[in-house]
Amino acid sequence: MRNLYLFSTMILTSLLFVNCKSEEKTGDINAITKTYFEYKNALNPLEATQNGQNQFNDQLVFEMTDSHRKKQAEFYAKYEQELASVDTTSLSEEEKNSFDIIAWEVSVGKDLLKQNANLTPIHQFWGTHLTMGQFASAESAQPFKTEKDYQNFLKRMDAYTVWLDSAMVYMKKGIQEKVVLPKALAEKIIPQFQDVITPNVEDNLFYSSCKKFPADFTQEQKDQFSEAYADLINTKLTPQFQKLIAFMKSDYVPACRTTSGIGSLKGGNDLYKAYVKQWTTNTKTPEEIHELGLKEVARIKAEMENVKAQVGFKGTIIEFFEHVRNKPELKPFKTPEEVIANFERVHKIIEPNVNKFFSLQPKTAFRIKRTEAFREKTASAEYSQGAADGSRPGTFYVPIPDVANYNYYGDEDLFLHEAIPGHHFQISLQQENQLLPDFRKFNWFGAYGEGWALYTESLGKELGLYKDPYQYFGMLGNEMHRAIRLVVDTGIHSKGWTREQAIQYSLDNEAESEASIIAEIERYMAIPGQALSYKIGQLKILELRKKAEEKMNDKFDIKVFHQKVLESGSLPLALLEKKINNWIATGK
Repeated sequence: MRNLYLFSTMILTSLLFVNCKSEEKTGDINAITKTYFEYKNALNPLEATQNGQNQFNDQLVFEMTDSHRKKQAEFYAKYEQELASVDTTSLSEEEKNSFDIIAWEVSVGKDLLKQNANLTPIHQFWGTHLTMGQFASAESAQPFKTEKDYQNFLKRMDAYTVWLDSAMVYMKKGIQEKVVLPKALAEKIIPQFQDVITPNVEDNLFYSSCKKFPADFTQEQKDQFSEAYADLINTKLTPQFQKLIAFMKSDYVPACRTTSGIGSLKGGNDLYKAYVKQWTTNTKTPEEIHELGLKEVARIKAEMENVKAQVGFKGTIIEFFEHVRNKPELKPFKTPEEVIANFERVHKIIEPNVNKFFSLQPKTAFRIKRTEAFREKTASAEYSQGAADGSRPGTFYVPIPDVANYNYYGDEDLFLHEAIPGHHFQISLQQENQLLPDFRKFNWFGAYGEGWALYTESLGKELGLYKDPYQYFGMLGNEMHRAIRLVVDTGIHSKGWTREQAIQYSLDNEAESEASIIAEIERYMAIPGQALSYKIGQLKILELRKKAEEKMNDKFDIKVFHQKVLESGSLPLALLEKKINNWIATGK
């Protein structure tokens, strides 16, 4: 999963909105895409920093506020009007893609603005408070190379202290309107803030950059920033953390709901439909997705039974899950470094085979790192994109909170998904593509991005992996995990399933540990709809590949198919299907 959230954005108050003459189709799509990217960066400076747009590194927006949402609405209205001025008949294929992408994003953005998700601005899985922690570590996207860099984050950190107040204001509104988190999620937030409060400021996460000064800094510069950072942490940031913790314990958690899905909230069904549209980029209803999930679970379970028979296990599939969870040989590591080394081993195995399937490969460097301690307990393995200019490599983050119980049966598959040829290939190629306008180099659609990564897991045997039946079972397990998501995400948010019901369904159908399953179910509760994107996107890419193989026969080339899927960057599924259908018909 790519660590990214959409539509939590704000536009600068100085932007002017210019009326276009509707009677003349004189709009320049290239000019529109340029300003669209600039305004999107202003709307979301944290994401801009993540994407290497460093002119926004000192800024932070208060995405939950009414004033922010008003500016979002103005932004969408502006680009609806801009698009109406474009003569689409004169556009090239990629210009038309850009036009359609902006139109789609505006439509989804307007749908989301009708909802009340801003009343729950903090949850345990992702968001501003976790991104700020990552940036503060001085090992993420926020640069700390110059005096200006240190000044930028100091200013951003100061704004963060005010952001925390705004979050509490809207959480109080949420209490009044009974739009609150499930209690199980709210309780997970408290330790995330407690863990960044330290007796000594030198040990504080937000002081990290002051222990990593560039070699060319003078002692005066070091002293100046050390004092400024320590003062802000001690006098502003830590007191705000303490204030939020006290609010969570005394006011928020007691007011939280016992239900698990957003369908139980006022307007929750409409909000869930908006999230489903956002994350799947198609028109399937929650009910259709639920039924599709049930069918996929049954299909994959039958294949799991085959592996069980292959290894000679005589018990039931549920007993086999337990066997896989607890098999000592699948928990061989003594240190976190050994876990990382195993992923490096997987990388070396597939390297010689990648050229057989991919003529299009990225230049961006790649690395594997253990997830930072402050978020490791609740984090999933994930990919964080590198900088487009090559200054920061793409990073595969691996959480290892308990190495003694780290089961690696799915790690070969996990590497393909999160790293190569999954997210690292797709995201890096997109950022490097000079033929795409800037806004598309950094764009993200969950069904495409996560669908691609899940699709690449099926390439494991051809890339030299899955020779051990337990590792192949790991691939099936991860595919089952994504199929289960179709069932439990829709079950929780549109069918009234409880947290416990969803946990039990997962335990009955996959080999993940109970602790891992609980964390996953709580993830779906926190970010409704996102988990649907993987399987929906994978099934579409598999469908398109099968169609191309059948229609093109001996003219089908797997390297060209992969090139066609990747070369235009992230697309809504309908646009991807249109592109592949055109290739099938014309060979171009």
